[in-house]
Amino acid sequence: MLGIVRQKVLGQSLQKVRPGVSLLRSYSSAAKQMTVREALNSALDEEMSADPKVFLMGEEVGEYQGAYKISKGLLEKYGPERVLDTPITEAGFTGIGVGAAYYGLKPVVEFMTFNFSMQAIDHIINSAAKSNYMSAGQISVPIVFRGPNGAAAGVGAQHSQCYAAWYASCPGLKVLTPYNSEDARGLLKAAIRDPDPVIFLENELLYGESFPVSDEVLDSSFCLPIGKAKIEREGKDVTISAFSKMVGHALKAAEILEKDGIDAEVINLRSIRPLDRSTINTSVRKTNRLITVEEGFPQHGVGAEICASVVEESFGYLDAPVERVAGADVPMPYAANLERMAVPQVEDIVRAAKRACYRSVPLAAAA
Repeated sequence: MLGIVRQKVLGQSLQKVRPGVSLLRSYSSAAKQMTVREALNSALDEEMSADPKVFLMGEEVGEYQGAYKISKGLLEKYGPERVLDTPITEAGFTGIGVGAAYYGLKPVVEFMTFNFSMQAIDHIINSAAKSNYMSAGQISVPIVFRGPNGAAAGVGAQHSQCYAAWYASCPGLKVLTPYNSEDARGLLKAAIRDPDPVIFLENELLYGESFPVSDEVLDSSFCLPIGKAKIEREGKDVTISAFSKMVGHALKAAEILEKDGIDAEVINLRSIRPLDRSTINTSVRKTNRLITVEEGFPQHGVGAEICASVVEESFGYLDAPVERVAGADVPMPYAANLERMAVPQVEDIVRAAKRACYRSVPLAAAA
């Protein structure tokens, strides 16, 4: 609560002095650098400390302190009753977690990779997501399913799929996709406190990345709202929406585009379900152009849903066709050179934005 009060007071005081500065508050007042791994670990630690109903379970989360060291130090602090090492049986321990949530506990279930959640998808969808509706509100399922999602590096097709669109298509679930350390802390806290099942999609390649965090973010009461996107970079010429690791690619693309006189607005979606359609459409009505970016497959993807929303609500504002930048429509290759071609790169976003702004060179003219 103290963090929320600080936010309101600081925001009001800054607006009196210089309008608009409060939008940059979280970075301008950065006190330190924090890795995404540290952000997730601290969020788990604080929520477990604040609520004895919260517990962590999954493969190697205890003695080994997590495959990616997200749960480092938690077994020693909270003991084996609240940090549970499980066998390699996703269907089994996910079902146990859902059952525990039925009885009022707050499990955080870690998948070593979300590709393995396919073994447990019956419990996630049928047992967790649908229970509140089918019980007429009598059964609440406060559970978080978290772990790395999407492409890592050199791990092949069975370990490199993005499940954002899969889970976002199911009513009853909330799907969160953090990008930086602020997202990781604020969204994981929100997920654990939420009464509904939450899919929390992290990115393995971001765990070791450091980002600036403010004193507000480090406050134990800090929490981000579910369903609210963040404009990471304001612009007037083209809107670029992205989530997870692709936000970083979009920001780099925006820097390159700026040198060519294109002012790109970058939206960090943060939440895939619920989707912040209002922020997206407001941005498109300002820039009149839209590029969506995601690692997942293009067909039936998150970008497809965003494009449909914009066409339905803001078609009259579009000055160019919407563009989707997505992963290749193939299982992820193992070879490094082919893997790079299968995942969106910064230059792909730059080319799409230039096409939308009619700044690309036609093939005929180039020939």
